[in-house]
Amino acid sequence: MTILSLVGIVVGAIAGAGLIWLAILAATRATRLDRLNVRVDLAYEALVAALERRAVVGRTIAAADPDADGAQELSAAATDAEAAPRGEREAAENRLSVALARMAGANRAPALVAELADAQTRVTMARRFYNDAVRDARALGGRRMVRWLRLGGHSTLPEYFEITERVSGAR
Repeated sequence: MTILSLVGIVVGAIAGAGLIWLAILAATRATRLDRLNVRVDLAYEALVAALERRAVVGRTIAAADPDADGAQELSAAATDAEAAPRGEREAAENRLSVALARMAGANRAPALVAELADAQTRVTMARRFYNDAVRDARALGGRRMVRWLRLGGHSTLPEYFEITERVSGAR
């Protein structure tokens, strides 16, 4: 055997090992991205559940005192927030937050106040979990290898969900 053939064998082995390493790395990144997208979907479902609960509490508050100033607006905002499509959900939830703040001065039962506080806390936590999952998915989806090899397919990166959770002051 000549030295040139030995060098060719060594170079071929190194190139083959590099391709195997690249394939393993790509498969690992694709699996991680898939898991992150599942996490984003599950976190969004939990966020929607928390938002719907807050809307139900808002409608209950409006129904408890229908003659109060802003009760009809609160009920309408809660219904609109629940029915809003995904792209318009943030704006609808912000209108519900404002309507809830306007009803803050109304005479409410302590049970409704506690229920609203619990619903608001759950919305805050669910939004944070969702935005954390979105941040992680966007970070991995924006990496060069993931983009160049199209490990995420042709899907778009998830978007953050930003709402005003608590509005201080009435009117």
